[in-house]
Amino acid sequence: MLNRRHLRQFLALVDTGSFTAAANQLHVAQPTLSAGIAELERALGATVILRERRALRLTEAGNRLLIHARAIEREFGLAERGVLAAPAPAPPLRLGVIASLATRMVAGIAARFAAAGDGRARLTLTEGADADLRRRLAEHRLDAVLTTLHGPETGAETGPEMLLEEGYAMILPAAHRLAGRDSLLPEELAGETMIARRSCEILAETSRFFTARGVRPHFAFRGGNDDRCLALVASGAGVTTAPVSLAAPGTVAVRLQGYDYRRRIGLIVAGGQEDLIAASGLRPVLRAVLAPAD
Repeated sequence: MLNRRHLRQFLALVDTGSFTAAANQLHVAQPTLSAGIAELERALGATVILRERRALRLTEAGNRLLIHARAIEREFGLAERGVLAAPAPAPPLRLGVIASLATRMVAGIAARFAAAGDGRARLTLTEGADADLRRRLAEHRLDAVLTTLHGPETGAETGPEMLLEEGYAMILPAAHRLAGRDSLLPEELAGETMIARRSCEILAETSRFFTARGVRPHFAFRGGNDDRCLALVASGAGVTTAPVSLAAPGTVAVRLQGYDYRRRIGLIVAGGQEDLIAASGLRPVLRAVLAPAD
């Protein structure tokens, strides 16, 4: 028979993403949690979670159960607090943010929600790669994601909203001999030391671009932390390619001829969460923070 313990174990597993973390949250042994999930699946007659090598994934039955489980747990909470108790604070708005979004933009989003105090929903930001954010969104572990858009994702009335479109450039130290140029030829960078941004969405395309032009630079650093990569550029340790919004103090963005890639950043909302997003005031915040600088 299905009971609340099963649902709480299931929700903890969905929210934490692992049996170990969920067991710690519930203060039970991991075998106890595994047994509870097995009991849940037997009671339902369906598998709700697929255990993959490095992650957990909800099945179709699991996604359907998740909607009901959250509603049931919410009603249990109301019953426990009693009709005369003070209303519980609303759950935080869970926003996923692509890792390559400029830190000043992420900070701007967080600051505007913090400054609003009780007048706006609490915000929880989760950073990740595009594929990871989209998976979490599909599993209802995020309410919305701010990420790169691909192909014809925008344009539909109910589709993702594009909030930022920008090009890529060479990011040079401000004191670099080429920093004052309007544009550069790829061949002019043949002798430069490069900083490789592993978070770059077009890393493979960038590699092919330089290789096709016979530019095979020395790489002084490869890393996924954009702030660190840009700090190294500012220090004079090398140059890199990046969206123009990532240019940091001490660096200069210069157009690279033929390197005409662009990226679009947009908001994608989980199914059934449009009312939550509208009530939170998230879209006006994003439009203000991601607006191109004059």
